[in-house]
Amino acid sequence: MDTTDTLTEAKPIRRGSSRIATLSALVALADFMIFGQMSGINLFLFALAVCVGILLSAGKIRAPSMAALLFGFSVLASAPLLEAPSLTGIALCFSALIAVALIVARLMPRSLTGLPMVFLRFTLVIPLRLADDIRKYLKTPARRFSFTVVWQGVGLWIMPLALAAVFVFLFAAANPLIEIALRSIRFAVLLQFLDLWRIGFWMMIATVVWAMLRPRLKRRAARSQASRAFVIVPTRNAPFGQASLLRSLFLFNALFAVQTLLDLVYLWGGADLPDHMSHAEYAHRGAYPLIATALLAAGFVLLAMRRGGPGDQSSLIRGLVHAWIGQNVLLCLSSILRLGLYVEAYSLTELRVAAGLWMGIVAVGLVLILLRILLDRSNEWLIATNLASLIAVLYISAFIDFPDVIARFNVVHSQEISQEGPPLDLDYLSSLGPSVIPALDLYLLKLPDHLIEQRSQAATVRHYLARNFEMRRRDWRNWTFRAARLESYLLAPIARQNENDNNRHDKPMQD
Repeated sequence: MDTTDTLTEAKPIRRGSSRIATLSALVALADFMIFGQMSGINLFLFALAVCVGILLSAGKIRAPSMAALLFGFSVLASAPLLEAPSLTGIALCFSALIAVALIVARLMPRSLTGLPMVFLRFTLVIPLRLADDIRKYLKTPARRFSFTVVWQGVGLWIMPLALAAVFVFLFAAANPLIEIALRSIRFAVLLQFLDLWRIGFWMMIATVVWAMLRPRLKRRAARSQASRAFVIVPTRNAPFGQASLLRSLFLFNALFAVQTLLDLVYLWGGADLPDHMSHAEYAHRGAYPLIATALLAAGFVLLAMRRGGPGDQSSLIRGLVHAWIGQNVLLCLSSILRLGLYVEAYSLTELRVAAGLWMGIVAVGLVLILLRILLDRSNEWLIATNLASLIAVLYISAFIDFPDVIARFNVVHSQEISQEGPPLDLDYLSSLGPSVIPALDLYLLKLPDHLIEQRSQAATVRHYLARNFEMRRRDWRNWTFRAARLESYLLAPIARQNENDNNRHDKPMQD
């Protein structure tokens, strides 16, 4: 029998093996860059690494330009993490990576209106994706888990490892360099990788990353006959029928008209309020409840203007709905004005900034509801457009140093500087972190000389904030634009001069 020395064709490496290698590399990278480190540029770089891993694990992409476009999209979405790490930046970055994974896997919906539901179906799968794949892998007949097979595999390594240990011992006895190398091994360093928190961190990263390397969507639940039969019958006398909606809209428009008229007179017109009530108190009592009112009104409008409902059959109902939406928009604008008056009286805080942004988003949402009715769009369109406006606001907000903005506003409008606003709350400014240092320098620069106590307190807060910032843990992995800007400011000659002047003014008080 003749034999020939022919080589069989090399089999390509399975994509599953490459995904496992990519997952292991990303987990190791996360351990090096993120675990035990302060948040900074490390989050941005790791997000880009995950994006590259997704693109490499996808196999063949239709065009290199598409891969470059997806990578550029990931860079743009992750850019807020370069400014400063925040929950908003992490959420935007995470959403962008999900979008890249869905595009690569061709799971993106054909229209953007279906994107929120696809994102929801994907996020529901993330926690169980890795565990489910491991279970399926072990369930296959060729790889069925067996303690006998495992014990046989371990037994195969007993003799090689024992002989290797003997050889290492002999080499160490014969070669002093090997002996020194063995003695220099720190087993305590190796044991730190067995930390439970570290292992939990690995598992969390592996679970999330694996779901992006192998994206799947949660299956849609089949609708039961009972759920199909459950519909709101638009009869005339039903609770949500035409007659009920007409009465509700007439009543609601009248109530909102009273509230709108009062706001026009007292807020926009500046009329005198009753005794023992200031404009700030009037504004504060209505800022947040009116937003809840607008949200409740929006839900009622969606119910009234559902497809096939009374709103489609009655022009009077549509007109009343349009008028009511207009009043709700005015209500949101009045809430923003109320908040502004309250801020003028009691200074600016992070919660009040968030409330102002939220009021603006609600106002935009009401306008989008009106457009949805006028343009005859679907609820999916409404959800997608509201989500787009929310993402735009969050993305822009991630680049804004709100502590610095708040501190500058409170300093400029403080009683000590403007002679009108409230006294500067130095305790609150100190809680905002080192970003308020430039505002404190402005405060100390414009503060009148006779306010010695305020100057001493502000200089003390400034000193401790600057000292804590300079004593922070320095590592390239926690670098951010915001920290770099503040460091450049503190190293500038003007800032050094201001610090020396503050110390000189503060020294007699300390003596």
